[in-house]
Amino acid sequence: MVRLGTGMGWRPEIADDIERLPGIDWVEVVAENICPDHLPDGLRRLRERGTTVVPHGVSLGLGGAERPDAGRLAALAERVEALGSPLVTEHIAFVRAGGPRTASPAAEAGHLLPVPRTRDALDVLCENVRIAQESLPVPLALENIAALITWPDEELTEGQFLAELVERTGVRLLIDVANLHTNRVNRGEDPAAALDALPTSAIAYVHVAGGVERDGVWHDSHAHPVTQPVLDVLAELCARTAPPGVLLERDDNFPAASELAAELDAIRAVTAKAAVRGSGAVGVSSTAGISVAVGNPGAIGISGAAEAREASRARGVPVAGGSDAVEGARGRIALAQASLLSSLVAGAPAPEGFDRRRLGVQSRALAAKRADVVGKVAPELPRILGSGYRPAFLDYALDRPMTGGYRRDALAFAEHLLADQRPEDPVARRQLTQWWRERSGPAPVRPGPAARLARAARLALLGR
Repeated sequence: MVRLGTGMGWRPEIADDIERLPGIDWVEVVAENICPDHLPDGLRRLRERGTTVVPHGVSLGLGGAERPDAGRLAALAERVEALGSPLVTEHIAFVRAGGPRTASPAAEAGHLLPVPRTRDALDVLCENVRIAQESLPVPLALENIAALITWPDEELTEGQFLAELVERTGVRLLIDVANLHTNRVNRGEDPAAALDALPTSAIAYVHVAGGVERDGVWHDSHAHPVTQPVLDVLAELCARTAPPGVLLERDDNFPAASELAAELDAIRAVTAKAAVRGSGAVGVSSTAGISVAVGNPGAIGISGAAEAREASRARGVPVAGGSDAVEGARGRIALAQASLLSSLVAGAPAPEGFDRRRLGVQSRALAAKRADVVGKVAPELPRILGSGYRPAFLDYALDRPMTGGYRRDALAFAEHLLADQRPEDPVARRQLTQWWRERSGPAPVRPGPAARLARAARLALLGR
């Protein structure tokens, strides 16, 4: 496995700080946020000086009922090649549901949602992971996610679920200790118990991030400082193994470079103890910064996912395949996930067995996430609408699921406002109309509100 060291999540807002911060061994970049043919200058400079860059995907939805989309896999592989990355990471989550399998409209969550820890979900996830592994040019590692809600009737603990996933597929793990802390607060789960169940040799690297507690619910915001309880979970992990890499994530409300440096130093202080303990470990050798586990038939090197699956077969461990049983599991998972997502983003009734209050918290969190990301994808919208942007978007998102990604969501939001003759200020409405027309063409994208949109556009351009 690659020995990464201490890293930082690369974001354009702190690109200059990351270049200047001492001791940054590697960075992780959100895969969907970069164009392989035109890397950001800051990222390109880091690569030129030898800094490892790992792409971190957020849109595959490997925990969803459907097989991974071939186009998304190809795009992720293209980013791996462009960055010269030694591995690629994604999440154990679902991000969309509905469609032909459920005879219901397809919808997107706009964020990561937890999969049920059931045998059905594990069977589907294992097959989806196998498909992804065969399409990607480097090893895949999957991240445990933070959750605000709990599925009823779960059959496995988080540690059991992750351990069997590794055993059946040979996939590596990206362990987010902040997410383990989040699940301790929100779901009453013991991080130490999850860590005890993990195959530590499968850990590719570790995430550390900040969050905030509101009304007894922990929000994994990535916009607040790392707290001591999160560092304590990191210490618990490091008491069991010396992780190959640890990375600090920060996505918003970026502090001064000195504060980032202090957080990185706090992380190094924890991992340094593990490095001292692990310096005499038997069965680990390293050459030129690459660490290779010795004597472990399930260990994965740069191209070992297929070998791990074969080793699992040899030991009699079930390996996911395309059987009728998995197809049946896909159908059951599809219905369950579509029902949950419809409740969260389209105002449908809460599925049986869920905590309705927590569903409300999750629903509001998804809408807030959509508002934040649309505001970044289309920064002209907050500028045009001013302080009215956020309440208007949250009202729009209340029962209108995202169906075509964030850019399409931004256009649909603008269409919604214009169809209602908003904003009331004629100058702002004219600016919004012009923005919409430049991106969607002279005809509305959706056929339904065509007449109203056309009239709104004409009136706005005339200043009425």
